[in-house]
Amino acid sequence: MAFPSNFVWGAATASYQIEGAWDEDGRSPSIWDVFSATPGNVANGDTGKIACDHYHRYKEDVALMKELGLPAYRFSIAWPRIIPGGRGEVNRKGLDFYSRLVDELLAADIEPWVTLYHWDLPQSLQNEGGWTNPAITDAFAGYTSVVAKTLGDRVKNWMTFNEPQCVIGLGLDAGRHAPGYKLPQCDIVKATHNLLVAHGKSVDALRAIGGSTFNIGYVPTTQTAVPATESAADIEAARRSFFNYKPQRPLIWNLALLTDPVFLGEYSADILAVIEKDLPSGWQRDLPLISRPIDFCGINLYWGNRIRADDAGNPVMLANPVGHPQTALKWTVEEETLRWASVFLHKRYGKPVIITENGLSSSDWVFRDGKVHDTARIDFTQRYLLGLERAIADGANVTGYFHWSLMDNFEWSEGYKERFGLIHVDFATQKRTIKDSGYWYRDVMKTNGESLHQDPFSS
Repeated sequence: MAFPSNFVWGAATASYQIEGAWDEDGRSPSIWDVFSATPGNVANGDTGKIACDHYHRYKEDVALMKELGLPAYRFSIAWPRIIPGGRGEVNRKGLDFYSRLVDELLAADIEPWVTLYHWDLPQSLQNEGGWTNPAITDAFAGYTSVVAKTLGDRVKNWMTFNEPQCVIGLGLDAGRHAPGYKLPQCDIVKATHNLLVAHGKSVDALRAIGGSTFNIGYVPTTQTAVPATESAADIEAARRSFFNYKPQRPLIWNLALLTDPVFLGEYSADILAVIEKDLPSGWQRDLPLISRPIDFCGINLYWGNRIRADDAGNPVMLANPVGHPQTALKWTVEEETLRWASVFLHKRYGKPVIITENGLSSSDWVFRDGKVHDTARIDFTQRYLLGLERAIADGANVTGYFHWSLMDNFEWSEGYKERFGLIHVDFATQKRTIKDSGYWYRDVMKTNGESLHQDPFSS
């Protein structure tokens, strides 16, 4: 069997994207509350004030997960719901919500996988400088301890950060995400280093509570470098493109900047040559903390670029052919995305790889028969998972896959116009409808991937 017997199948969400209840039960404003309330920042002026109303409808949503046969559910904790001031006083009502959610999941035989930071920073900490202020590292460690002490008796799977590239790159560099800044490189480098230190302190806080019983990971994102052919030269060129510093890209989008310090305990030489002048004094002393041993490498993957080797072996990115398939967000459909990223990450870092997000935005609606026939999502996911199966066959230690997303939700600066879910949400009525892809994925999970080799569209 290509997928191991203990392979983890699941789906994922994030707190600000689904919860709503933005000012209830002691929750304070996050940077996303402030950002989305500012005209021009989010499509159609959408906000996460209600979103999927999951805060009030979590029992209904867990029941849908059970109907889908979901073995695992990845969700994030809203820091402003737990410690409204970012540090200090704890909001018991916020903790109680997640405690009830975890109990509901376990009663449905669904394993909870918790992400501690999926972008909703308390605005009070942003007012102090956010990730550019090194004091945030202790605040994050304190927040980690509070959550782990409350949930750690029932939650064993933890992730510190989701997509640090987006936290820094979209939020502080490009200004397209909260808090909407465009900072100089010196601040980008310091914020990146602070986030890595916060990760290390969070791991220490988790280990102090759960020790080796906790399964701890970290979740970067990237675009996969896919070899143009199976030749050794093209594979090596793609590997180099995947990890090596690329001056034509914004600094933060160079994957190794966010992964080598965590998994290897060092900044790679090519990246260090660019950032060393901007790193905080004494940065070398932080590396052992940043690289505390963790248990898996999570990775969020959606698309990739084809890479070939030139005559000197250097990587060259190929343009997509005219009419190459794209998702609704115009992201390239590249079916070997999961395959090669998994192979490269496992070989470089030696850790089990978990696909913590993968999916697509599609133009879904409820048909006249009351169903959602999202055939593109089924085809896309089948292609990508067959590629993941090949990675495992090639020797990559891949131990899990979480589809993004469980349900349609607030897609950050795109608002509600992009639908990623296995479950359709009517945002006017909050009615949920499981899509065809949800039922198809149920069979994939139930058969541990065997049904991937069947034609999903045969009558």
